[in-house]
Amino acid sequence: MMAKELEGELVDGYRRRSAITDAILADFRAAYEKRITKEDIFYYVYGVLHSPEYRTRFASDLKKMLPRLPFTREAADFWRFSQAGRDLAHWHLNYETVEPWPLQEHHNELLSDPAKDFLVQKMTFGRPTAEQKGRGEKFDKTKIHYNARITLTGIPLEAYDYVVNGKPAIEWILERYQITVDKDSGIRNDPNDWAREHNQPRYILDLLKRIVRVSLETMKIVNALPPLNERR
Repeated sequence: MMAKELEGELVDGYRRRSAITDAILADFRAAYEKRITKEDIFYYVYGVLHSPEYRTRFASDLKKMLPRLPFTREAADFWRFSQAGRDLAHWHLNYETVEPWPLQEHHNELLSDPAKDFLVQKMTFGRPTAEQKGRGEKFDKTKIHYNARITLTGIPLEAYDYVVNGKPAIEWILERYQITVDKDSGIRNDPNDWAREHNQPRYILDLLKRIVRVSLETMKIVNALPPLNERR
């Protein structure tokens, strides 16, 4: 038993174990091609779970039970979903290191002290223009006030289409990366602490830019996914 547990490749000090059973591997190989691996199936699942068609068709089931995994009709579609899953995993796993999206930075009275210039208290969206107000929009989401000295502009609105747990990924950053004090305990949560400890004063600012890129790249992949063409 111990020998079996130790099987698998070591990655960053951790031993990889596949969650794909041999029975599932056999089913996929019988349905498509013998060269399919468990890793291919893993990424296929990740790709399918991002399919808007899948989320719409199986919305009720997803609220009540474990996801039901459809088999696409053609092997070519299996490979397209699997490759999409790999590409999505690249962006989602490396969100802290990908190249930041080139948003425009507008600096106002910087102190020439990075340790203070890039501190964040609470990021906010820009005020809506007259045209945006006419459309009933409460904010200008192409603009984010990072702090009193720095404003980011040029945020593509399509970046907000990438939604995680009911909220755009960008908005999660704005919500989580702000100074808060717990009413009951009085404990102060300061997202700047990590940046100070690691001497990376731009960490939060660049993370926001990176999430914009991850959001846009995610939606590019999702929008190119093929129809499920499920087997009957």
